[in-house]
Amino acid sequence: MPDRKIVLISGAAAGIGRRIAERFLEQGDAVHICDASADNVDEFISANSGATATVADIGNKTDVDRVFADLHQHHGGLNILINNAGIAGPSVPVEEVDEDDWDRCIQTNLSGTFYMTKRAVPLLRKAASGSIINIASTAGLFGCPSRSPYAASKWAQIGLTKTWAMELGPDGIRVNAVCPTCVSGPRIEAVIERDAERRGLTTDEIRDVYLRQTSMRTFVTPDEVADTILFLSSDKAAKISGQILSVDGHTEGFLNWLD
Repeated sequence: MPDRKIVLISGAAAGIGRRIAERFLEQGDAVHICDASADNVDEFISANSGATATVADIGNKTDVDRVFADLHQHHGGLNILINNAGIAGPSVPVEEVDEDDWDRCIQTNLSGTFYMTKRAVPLLRKAASGSIINIASTAGLFGCPSRSPYAASKWAQIGLTKTWAMELGPDGIRVNAVCPTCVSGPRIEAVIERDAERRGLTTDEIRDVYLRQTSMRTFVTPDEVADTILFLSSDKAAKISGQILSVDGHTEGFLNWLD
């Protein structure tokens, strides 16, 4: 298959990362994933026998080295890197943020993105082209009350996207970021439950506030995010780089609601 691409996706054994990986597999690409959950990786490989995988925490440099050793063994190169892995971090005001929770969120979301990209660039240069897509967030475009570490990591990912697009453009490597709003699934439901518990409200009340922050009054689906990723990584987007694309139903802002 002449158009077959080699794709590496972090945090891809569950959630939107998994759906992105499945969509690349469906179009015939070679997919290697990494994920910190061994159980999720086992289940993903069982359901997607054409894929390869590494159990790895991308915030750990040794683990990331192992990801790229496995990638080389299985595929020998790379065309597309999707920096998807990330954690939600705490949902509390700044003075209540546990410093270990801060470090963990920044290490995974920001340092992990850097570790993966640093190791991917020589492979993309060897391919004489390539695409890097950072999964940021609308929290990286607005202030986001009670989400300091997460918002900081996502703002930083956008800064890296712009910087790397400038650095790597002469090599034919495109770098973009996708900013979803709340993605339907277990992760956002866990954030909503934590917010509801902290504020003494119901999950339905908190969910309604989240929905009212977007003009279209909706969360997005994993497939809607995957559609955007597949387009940006395709030859149809050959001249799109350095862009920050929201998939969010138009986020109007994150207000200090209910305070």
